[in-house]
Amino acid sequence: MKHFQTLPKLSPGDQVGIISPSAGLPGLFPWVQDLGLERMRDIFGLIPVEYPTTRMMNASLEDRARDIMAAFADPNNKAVFASIGGNDQIKLIKYLDPQVFRDNPKPFFGYSDNTHLHNFLWNLGIPSYYGGGIMNQFGMNVRMFDMTIDSLKHALFNKGEFPLDIANNYNDEGLDWSVKNNLALERKLEPNDGIYWDGTTNAKGILWGGCVESLVAQMATAKYLPSDKDIDGTILVLETSENIPQHWIIEYLLVGLGERGWLDKFQAVLVGRPKAWEFNKQMTPQQKADYRDQQRKTVVGTIRQYNARIPIVQNIDFGHTDPQTVLPLGQKARVIVDKQIIYLSY
Repeated sequence: MKHFQTLPKLSPGDQVGIISPSAGLPGLFPWVQDLGLERMRDIFGLIPVEYPTTRMMNASLEDRARDIMAAFADPNNKAVFASIGGNDQIKLIKYLDPQVFRDNPKPFFGYSDNTHLHNFLWNLGIPSYYGGGIMNQFGMNVRMFDMTIDSLKHALFNKGEFPLDIANNYNDEGLDWSVKNNLALERKLEPNDGIYWDGTTNAKGILWGGCVESLVAQMATAKYLPSDKDIDGTILVLETSENIPQHWIIEYLLVGLGERGWLDKFQAVLVGRPKAWEFNKQMTPQQKADYRDQQRKTVVGTIRQYNARIPIVQNIDFGHTDPQTVLPLGQKARVIVDKQIIYLSY
């Protein structure tokens, strides 16, 4: 099993770096970013410091990479947070100097396209946290979700093993960020479907994975993937983005992992609740339920062609719906099938 560093926990009053490794959307919707930073100060007691490209749309890959390295290299920063995701982060990985991160390891928070930076750090033996976007989770309309706050506090301040929470209700329908007053409106909540379990074997391992669409790019390049040896004893985590991809995409990713032999190496597979509504794909409640159901069937059907035993747990509260559990990548998790509970180590 791959070895990971143990990173120090933060304390209220600590400084954290804020970057936009993929898209400078804080420049288009500054009121959302500002609200997220205000919550970071007021709820968590942290002092955010933004870097030059954080609010800059279409910043060059080189400039964004420079800001990432500067945020990690600054000893005053005790953690680094991504504002939001995007779609081109894999292109800037080649501009990162691994030694900067080896010399200055610290917790990184982000999700979606930030899968690439998470994977980069994972390969260096630096754990990170999948979740906690400034604009998305910190800048949530009206208030942050309690479950999100609790999960972030575990990641930031607490050490130990905690059971995975399950939300009673969830949100996947946004409100237009271009209308500033929308931040004062509650988002629509719907009843949670609950957790779906498949398999009978308990498991434990180190978390690795991220957003399906980003992992497709990782598989296509094969330049930045972990080694076969490092994947031994890991638990795969997957979730799909606001693109609401067709089911063959997650199927092809899983087929690729299976043909690579990794579905025999993973100890379990954890899948986040798929987002099933976006402004350009406004599905009805029944269409959303059908989409989630078909993705679950696709995941189980594809994995079982390669591995008949590992536990597959789906509809977990991480990824592109809210509330959000922040997953500790590079750290241990236990999947207890007979008690239907998952423990995460922060």
